Amino acid sequence: MVNYLVVLFAITLIYFASAERLINYIRLIGLQGLLLCGIAVFELKEVNTANLIFVASESLVFKAIMIPYLLSRIINRSGVTKVHRLAMPGFYILVLSIFALLLSVILAYSLINSFVNFIYMAIALYTLFTGLLLIVTHKLIISHLIGFLIIENSVFLFSLSIGSEMPMLINIGILLDIFVGVLILGFFGLRLKPHTNELTRLKD
Repeated sequence: MVNYLVVLFAITLIYFASAERLINYIRLIGLQGLLLCGIAVFELKEVNTANLIFVASESLVFKAIMIPYLLSRIINRSGVTKVHRLAMPGFYILVLSIFALLLSVILAYSLINSFVNFIYMAIALYTLFTGLLLIVTHKLIISHLIGFLIIENSVFLFSLSIGSEMPMLINIGILLDIFVGVLILGFFGLRLKPHTNELTRLKD
């Protein structure tokens, strides 16, 4: 079951490369929250009530509900619904995304040992590269914000890749996940004013 969830998570990352409407980004972020919740619950070998409630509340409530809701408010506030017209075309982003997937597999294979889960390490690296790709190839601050949230999901997966036998390590990764998510949404997203979502010119 967990393998199907991991495959679905990887598919959402590929779909990020071809999506052109910000509402689709929000739906994908919410779907990733649901998938991460299922993956974490299945991978916890020493499940107890406290760990289960903690993982479910962070992944399900925070990632799948709160973050999409706040992102929807940000989009409505900024008045922007589509990816910027000057962003890199979706076809080239898709090619770069596939290249990032291959690179992630190669890097994960080079790091494989008895303490590292190859599949989770590969997907975590691919998630990291996808977030960076979204930031580099898009012009909107909201797209950068979503890119940072994708990178935040990679932190969660990195903790799973080396901590499936240690629930406390996963909990620490989740706490870092929550902290970074709140920091990003608070300092970048909720401070956006209407029609100031586009990066135009940087000055000293």
